[in-house]
Amino acid sequence: MTLDGMRILVVEDETGLADSLRRGISAEGHWVDLAHDGHRGLDLALTGGYDAIVLDLMLPGLSGYEICRRMRRLGDPTPVLMLTAKDGEYDEADGLDSGADDYLAKPFSFVVLLARLRALGRRAGAARQDTLQAGDLTLDTAARRCRRGEREIELTARELAVLACLMAEPGQAVAKQHILDEVWDSGAGPDGGIDPNIVEVYVSSLRKKIDSPFGRRSILTVHGVGYRMAPDGG
Repeated sequence: MTLDGMRILVVEDETGLADSLRRGISAEGHWVDLAHDGHRGLDLALTGGYDAIVLDLMLPGLSGYEICRRMRRLGDPTPVLMLTAKDGEYDEADGLDSGADDYLAKPFSFVVLLARLRALGRRAGAARQDTLQAGDLTLDTAARRCRRGEREIELTARELAVLACLMAEPGQAVAKQHILDEVWDSGAGPDGGIDPNIVEVYVSSLRKKIDSPFGRRSILTVHGVGYRMAPDGG
């Protein structure tokens, strides 16, 4: 999966790192603007219409914390990935408390940075699309309500999140790992303490609620990949 078409702002005072990020992200097919101080970064963040912002914590003029706080106070929801030179839990917590969506400690892998930006782009896209539809199956992600025709279906928060992943791409195969990353925040796997098979458990539960009572088969298994939502709702 790529981030084709994304406009990304990088606010970083280390010019070498900033230029390296610009070249690398641009090479992936994206438009990148640079700012090397906090004041310029805030101006661009509020006026540039970006899809995501890579924001250094320690900047001349205004810190990354302050830029994030001002953006959120002004109602700007642009996803922010905050960079910090310190690998400390207090810096991470402060960054998230100021309104950042994710953080990455220096030195970091460029591959990981791109993966984090992809995740932010997906979440932002899902947030902008409040109502998902597949035939007569409707999911209102803002109200957290699901209906099959006129009948309301009661789902748990996790079930709603898994269903949203599938309905966001009707007709397309959605990998199990993608669902794990989105719903369980990448906490799955041998080191994450979450059994990857948990996806199967939730899909089975969803089928019993949104399909079986209605004689439908909307969630289809794609062997070796994951699952696919039938565009017509089964």
